[in-house]
Amino acid sequence: MPAQQGQKAKQPVSCGFLIIRGNPVDSFLLMKHPSRWDLPKGHVDPDETELQCALRELEEETSIGASDIEIDSDFLFQSKYLVNQKRYGGRGLIEKTLKIYLGRLIKPVDIIVTEHDGYRWFDWQPPHQIQEWTIDPLLAAVNEHISRNR
Repeated sequence: MPAQQGQKAKQPVSCGFLIIRGNPVDSFLLMKHPSRWDLPKGHVDPDETELQCALRELEEETSIGASDIEIDSDFLFQSKYLVNQKRYGGRGLIEKTLKIYLGRLIKPVDIIVTEHDGYRWFDWQPPHQIQEWTIDPLLAAVNEHISRNR
């Protein structure tokens, strides 16, 4: 429901997954937008947990289901940034929270793209320089997490 005039829209939360392959990691999945690379992610629906949202968006956008991955329960990447709240029923800028889970693909899956222009499995060769605001910090955090837990 849109915010009433003079009210602030509810803070948006978007959740998704970074999917990696291999043990040790050899590649990771990104989705193609017209002008950038992104993750399979989306906004949390009412009565849905953040992890449920991330799993739903992953399956909707890639066809990778919960049974196709092993979720790393020790990793959660969070980022906050300002977005125009017009999309959320308000005016001006509002802080948006992004939460990304880490999943390792445990069996081959045919990727079916539904909301993007394509996808690509990128080689795991840190440090990565793909998109400085979200993707690069996420990949750096994953690399640190993996290195710490070897």
